[in-house]
Amino acid sequence: MLHKTLKPFPDDFLWGAATSAYQVEGAWNEDGKGPSVIDVRDQYPEGTTDFKVASDHYHRYKEDVALFKEIGFKSYRFSISWSRVMPNGIGEVNPKGIDFYHRLIDELLEAGITPIVTMYHFDLPQALAEMGGWSNRDSIQWFADYAQLLFKEYGHKVKYWLTINEQNMMILHGSAIGTNDKNGGQKDLYQQNHHMLVAQAKAMAISHEMQPENKIGPAPNIALIYPASSKPEDVMAAFNYNAIRNWLYLDAAVRGRYNDVAWSFMEEKGWLPEIKEGDIEVLASAKPDFIAFNYYTSQTVEASHNDASDAVPRSGKDQHITIGERGVYRGYHNPFLPTNEFGWEIDPIGLRSTLREINDRYHLPLMITENGLGAFDEVDAEGNVNDDYRIEYLHAHIEQMQLAITDGVQLFGYTPWSAIDLISTHQGCRKRYGFIYVNRDEFDLKDLGRLRKKSSFWYEELIRNNGLTQK
Repeated sequence: MLHKTLKPFPDDFLWGAATSAYQVEGAWNEDGKGPSVIDVRDQYPEGTTDFKVASDHYHRYKEDVALFKEIGFKSYRFSISWSRVMPNGIGEVNPKGIDFYHRLIDELLEAGITPIVTMYHFDLPQALAEMGGWSNRDSIQWFADYAQLLFKEYGHKVKYWLTINEQNMMILHGSAIGTNDKNGGQKDLYQQNHHMLVAQAKAMAISHEMQPENKIGPAPNIALIYPASSKPEDVMAAFNYNAIRNWLYLDAAVRGRYNDVAWSFMEEKGWLPEIKEGDIEVLASAKPDFIAFNYYTSQTVEASHNDASDAVPRSGKDQHITIGERGVYRGYHNPFLPTNEFGWEIDPIGLRSTLREINDRYHLPLMITENGLGAFDEVDAEGNVNDDYRIEYLHAHIEQMQLAITDGVQLFGYTPWSAIDLISTHQGCRKRYGFIYVNRDEFDLKDLGRLRKKSSFWYEELIRNNGLTQK
């Protein structure tokens, strides 16, 4: 749809950026923090670092928040490390961990920056993993107790809460992002998923009960799936993958019930989760106030070839590379889209389509909580990082966001990935996303100094103007 006049971004639009605790904080074993499943990983992609120091945000948060203020962030999306505030995930509370997030939140508020808190971003406490993790039905209560602690401590300071980051990626691609080893098989993964859905619903209900003025929502990774062609079998494959990748998670979070096509898929595969009495009522009782979602790329599928080749990745081992499921769908390279240097297709228009589809299905306010371009940024001889490629990427996506708003989408926030350079899952610290450069290499911490990239000055002007003017 072409529009003669574009609607502006809302005056109170939450421009900002995002990080996660384990990728940015460091201090992995300091001040009483317990280990998470990320901390005890013993294998990393060859030539990449671990997460023990990361960007040292734990010690440098004041410096970082000052830079966020300088850029003009209206919001900052970050996650709380469960094992920093509860070293074993249950029971004992760590006062120093609690205090750290109070200090961070206070620093943000003093700078006029709205905190947006993710409760859980991949880093399950290792002590809980040793008790079965999300496979253990007790995980529902573990998360509810953790939620109650967070809302009690920070609910009077934090208005916006996100429950579980990219739950669908943990289930579909947990091996790629280092959150599971599939020892229990796919059936166990969908049982974990059910426990997370019920736990999330309980957390939303607790939030509404404890602080009814606050807002809370899910935060999956959503990308609209294209059919490879107008061939009816390809269109059906796209319906299948949309249900399995996207709507399974949002239908449960928003409508309080399982998506029918996804349920049929699990039934056919023998992967149906065990649902206890009362679970469906808990799901139905939870009412999110908004939907947050992460978007990097669209995906395209064709009809399944119904053989083992359906499940072979097109390239690499990455959660954003479409593979397939025998008899259901098969990944397909979209010839109309360019790719970045990591093989991810770049599709700004896909963001507009995704926004419209979520808006039409659920009629809730939306927030984009991750979107960005990873690259091997370098400091030039003059001491600058000229990341024009990142500006081009963000410009194109923000342009489509404004078109979606003009289409009628209720979009109220944008926190691209990432506020500062951090440790990426697959390429360590060499793959940089931040508006702020962190001076370190994979195995040489250097001085961990901060340097604003060219994109940060572009973003500063965009925020000042509340939208795009020109590239």
